[in-house]
Amino acid sequence: QVQLVESGGDTVQPGGSLRLSCVASGSIGSINAMAWYRRAPGKQRESVAAVTSGGDTNYANSVKGRFTISRDNAKNTVYLQMNSLKPEDTAVYYCNAEIRKKGSDYFGRYWGQGTQVTVSS
Repeated sequence: QVQLVESGGDTVQPGGSLRLSCVASGSIGSINAMAWYRRAPGKQRESVAAVTSGGDTNYANSVKGRFTISRDNAKNTVYLQMNSLKPEDTAVYYCNAEIRKKGSDYFGRYWGQGTQVTVSS
């Protein structure tokens, strides 16, 4: 069993900051890419940022320069530092990871349950 649990969502004013965390737990052999997605009300889910096991990152154009993704491999944790938040960043944020279970040769994609971020004055 593998589980991803996000935390850190909250309501903040425009211009504010939040830091999301996502911890992977369970029978984990190794983790490849880890990423954050979001789904705003009435919109499709979109990729926000991703980080490889080696630390290479990529970002959606809408968050470049404002969001930073990082990971702590020893803790099986990925973070999303969000600065200069805008009302259009309001969404449920989901963690995603490519995980190989112990004893398996294959990687599967796993999702967290989501954490709500609301940017409003």
